[in-house]
Amino acid sequence: MAAFASALRVLPSPPAAVPRRLRSREQRQGCRSRRYSKVVAYYALTTPPYKLDALEPYISKRTVELHWGKHQQDYVDSLNKQLATSMFYGYTLEELIKEAYNNGNPLPEYNNAAQVWNHHFFWESMQPEGGGSPGRGVLQQIEKDFGSFTNFREEFIRAALSLLGSGWVWLVLKRKERKFSVVHTQNAISPLALGDIPLINLDLWEHAYYLDYKDDRRIDAEEFLDHMIPDAEIRMHERHLHHLMSCTKSVDRVKQ
Repeated sequence: MAAFASALRVLPSPPAAVPRRLRSREQRQGCRSRRYSKVVAYYALTTPPYKLDALEPYISKRTVELHWGKHQQDYVDSLNKQLATSMFYGYTLEELIKEAYNNGNPLPEYNNAAQVWNHHFFWESMQPEGGGSPGRGVLQQIEKDFGSFTNFREEFIRAALSLLGSGWVWLVLKRKERKFSVVHTQNAISPLALGDIPLINLDLWEHAYYLDYKDDRRIDAEEFLDHMIPDAEIRMHERHLHHLMSCTKSVDRVKQ
């Protein structure tokens, strides 16, 4: 997950020691320049972690080319234009999403930033020849929180079918409850902004599935779960641990 997060930036992000109280563009640039004078705060479109035809026959190469090469590129370009004059220049993408969400009153930069992150996470939520039940550790947690993997699968599909309009379906870890939960979010909303830890996500914007499944979201969700989600035992735990460690470090820095 750490490698994935850093891949969203053109160059390494500012050091973790940069105080979060620095909010203005000038303050953040000044603090950053003492250690990372060449760091820029713009984002680049990175390729999915597999060939563009690797998810066939479940997601066609044509869909990936349009989805990644056109739609995601547009979000990246639009975000970079906004950052040229934004107070969020210099923020990591996760910081930007959390701050620009603005307690449910999103600022202009939020939608593009969240969609850039959501799409990167979507490509990471799949692998060729994936799908099926996860490894033992994650399966035990799913059985604890949902009763069975079958129950989880059915709840995930129901969430996909009940989403009105465009958005995303997620398996998240609830921080306070320390349990897995299936949630759907409208449009660009990311669980990051709501305090949850994303584990996998499914894109339910029409451009993500229409060429392959028309308007059949059920088949799209079923194929995602049965054939494309990655080795959950490894990938989910990596994301979970990374976020928990990041959260712990942030709390420790505040206490200091």
